[in-house]
Amino acid sequence: QVQLVESGGGLVQAGGSLRLSCAVSGSAYRIDDMGWYRQALGKQRELVAIIRSSGRTKYADSAKGRFIISRVNAKNTMYLQMSSLKPEDTAVYYCKADQSISGWTYWGQGTQVTVSS
Repeated sequence: QVQLVESGGGLVQAGGSLRLSCAVSGSAYRIDDMGWYRQALGKQRELVAIIRSSGRTKYADSAKGRFIISRVNAKNTMYLQMSSLKPEDTAVYYCKADQSISGWTYWGQGTQVTVSS
């Protein structure tokens, strides 16, 4: 069993920055792709960024140039550095991890990010 716990969300003014963390615990062996997703009120969950175990990254257009995803495999931790935040970035942010050895996908409980104008 794998558990994901996000932290670092909060209230920030437009133009500000936040750093989200996702800590992986439990049977974290062979965690492959990891990613950040977000869900705004009344909207579907959407991809923000993903990072493979190799370190390759992919970003949603809305995140390019403002967000940076990273991971420290030795610590089983993933980060999302968010800068130049906009009110439309307001959402619950979730981390996701794919474990190839089990075929399972795991989600965290989410952390709220609110950007005020």
